[in-house]
Amino acid sequence: MTVDSNRDPLVRRHLRAAWLGLLVFLSAGLALETLHGFKVGFYLDVDHSTRRLMWRLAHAHGTLIALLQLAFAVSLPLIGSDAKGLALASRCLLGALVLMPLGFLLGGIWIHRGDPGLGVLLVPPGGLLLFLGVLLTWRASRADAPKP
Repeated sequence: MTVDSNRDPLVRRHLRAAWLGLLVFLSAGLALETLHGFKVGFYLDVDHSTRRLMWRLAHAHGTLIALLQLAFAVSLPLIGSDAKGLALASRCLLGALVLMPLGFLLGGIWIHRGDPGLGVLLVPPGGLLLFLGVLLTWRASRADAPKP
């Protein structure tokens, strides 16, 4: 089954999310490299290793989940965007793109005695949304599979 990607709002939504996510999170990576290059203390000092870890995790997870949005958009014409469960998978994947990196970012802004701040509590729900989005997409991709 093919879908005209110019007319399918689900494909367009995930293409926009993917490219915007890549723009944001790759720019964040450049900002982190700049902080490292200029030896900025609040990023590189040993006392702030938790911040450095959290912000690197935000950059990495955001970039990878943005790439997953792109893979989802490209997969939709092959699966059929009207397949059962894909609307929910779409919402889950978009939620994960926001919650996981935001949780790591906020967890690194406010550090308490070497532990990440409360913002890190957004990461587990984001991880659950990511898992559900991938699971639902896999199930939808198998819906038209021939039965043995």
